[in-house]
Amino acid sequence: MATPVVTKTAWKLQEIVAHASNVSSLVLGKGSGRLLATGGDDCRVNLWSINKPNCIMSLTGHTSPVESVRLNTPEELIVAGSQSGSIRVWDLEAAKILRTLVGHKANICSLDFHPYGEFVASGSQDTNIKLWDIRRKGCVFRYRGHSQAVRCLRFSPDGKWLASAADDHTVKLWDLTAGKMMSEFPGHTGPVNVVEFHPNEYLLASGSSDRTIRFWDLEKFQVVSCIEGEPGPVRSILFNPDGCCLYSGCQDSLRVYGWEPERCFDVVLVSWGKVADLAVCNNQLIGVAFSQSNVSSYVVDLTRVTRTGTVAQDPVQDSRLLTQQPPLPTAPLRRIYERPSTTCSKPQRVKQNSESERRSPSSEDDRDERESRAEIQNAEDYNEIFQPKNSISRTPPRRSEPFPAPPEDDVATAKEAAKPSPAMDTQFPVPNVVTSTPAPKAEPAIIPATRNEPIGLKASDFLPAVKIPQQTELVDEDAMSQIRKGHDTMCVVLTSRHKNLDTVRAVWTTGDIKTSVDSAVAINDLSVVVDLLNIVNQKASLWKLDLCTTVLPQIEKLLQSKYESYVQTGCTSLKLILQRFLPLITDILAAPPSVGVDISREERLHKCRLCYKQLKSISGLVRSKSGLSGRHGSAFRELHLLMASLD
Repeated sequence: MATPVVTKTAWKLQEIVAHASNVSSLVLGKGSGRLLATGGDDCRVNLWSINKPNCIMSLTGHTSPVESVRLNTPEELIVAGSQSGSIRVWDLEAAKILRTLVGHKANICSLDFHPYGEFVASGSQDTNIKLWDIRRKGCVFRYRGHSQAVRCLRFSPDGKWLASAADDHTVKLWDLTAGKMMSEFPGHTGPVNVVEFHPNEYLLASGSSDRTIRFWDLEKFQVVSCIEGEPGPVRSILFNPDGCCLYSGCQDSLRVYGWEPERCFDVVLVSWGKVADLAVCNNQLIGVAFSQSNVSSYVVDLTRVTRTGTVAQDPVQDSRLLTQQPPLPTAPLRRIYERPSTTCSKPQRVKQNSESERRSPSSEDDRDERESRAEIQNAEDYNEIFQPKNSISRTPPRRSEPFPAPPEDDVATAKEAAKPSPAMDTQFPVPNVVTSTPAPKAEPAIIPATRNEPIGLKASDFLPAVKIPQQTELVDEDAMSQIRKGHDTMCVVLTSRHKNLDTVRAVWTTGDIKTSVDSAVAINDLSVVVDLLNIVNQKASLWKLDLCTTVLPQIEKLLQSKYESYVQTGCTSLKLILQRFLPLITDILAAPPSVGVDISREERLHKCRLCYKQLKSISGLVRSKSGLSGRHGSAFRELHLLMASLD
């Protein structure tokens, strides 16, 4: 009977270079969980399809970095706010700019679409909240009350309320029809980063930099419960679509909470760092995170996550276990939102007292709209995602399929690749095995890090074979002899490797990382270098310029290795060096010569020249391998983009 394949609960889906400069904001489409929008310091808004490498559409027009982006629920419109305070709305189906909204005096920190009407809410560093009518291109209402930047805005599911969170440690609830504040929720001791309405009940959740999540009753306007002890600032929370629990994207983990009483149902380790946004689709939770110009997406299989029941033990904080509580009766539901069947009525318009908020259709922003462009980068993906919505379908709409889960032993991320490389990955020849069957095929050019069978042995050698004249049957003793033939050699290899690692570790304990790397290189065994780099890669602060001069020649060897785990480690190390040191190296080499004698500067200049020469040598290798398909090709293409400044 075949052993069933055990799949992962959480895994990394992909990593892309989203912008030519740093990514400053991103958002997931909540309708499908498949559309991703990113805003960058290059003043562009890029649209991506999750798990596809190419940009679908690039939206231009902003003249300053894009600080906030938001998609509406049908994923037909996108709004982006810039550092200058301007807001632009694009129609994704028509691939054109729809509106330019001007009125804020500082950068836009938060945006949200009204769930039914054609309205957009914006929060700014200028502490104001504005409600915009997209059709008439004007500010409908301005809400004042916060004393610091407004970090998050969310409309209630029925579209009657607006919740705001700000750096002044408060959450406020605004009545859109009356145009006034309904209630203020104090209690947080740090900036409030995110708020979310329960999908059904009159309940609001807020997450803060004080590492707490608070739940607020919107009928009684009082706190329901407070969850403390988050591993870091709370930046991303999301209710399950049926409202049974709340997901919190923490540092390298997903936590599942209940609120009456407060309790943690489950903790799932996910190596996403600081997750920026969450979405749920097909019983999978999609999380996205960004670092510099890179954006990574992750998947959590919710069918393997506990969302109700008793309290879970926290595997991250071993020193503090959450108290186990007996199951309590379910609290009665609060009042349910009444969702209108048609678009909401337009809020009462107030007198405009700002010239920039009374701009006519023939005003200056028409010129901005003419200058804005929607550049379709991938017509095939664009037509697949947006165009079908324009036609009447005679069949039920096609649902997106869940992302397939990799096997439990699949090495999918750089952090997982940072585990000690397998014993079989040592660069020693495997002894030849003499069998009575035809010779096995030649070893592949790249030996995968995870294998279902050992190299050099075939399962058919040990199974009853079809009898052929003049061929003797393989007996048990012969089979055991073949299996043991390389055993002694491998024991010698592993003993030697263990001894070498002990030598490096003895140097490491002195605190001199450079000397320990030098000792690993002097051993002349790439397996030891890989093991050491897998540790150093986990902490970027360990990297120094003089360490790069030693490691770069080893990275060149790793990138040419036939072992997949070696190539992965080499790519991870090279990426860290390029992100941390390439700008420094190019700036120092481009600087004019100094006057007088500066020994430290001369030493630094010498190291930079040496690193530059080694990087130029590696760039040719990276360029030649960037055409490969699969995971390796994607990694080399990313490195090739990072090394573009060397050409």
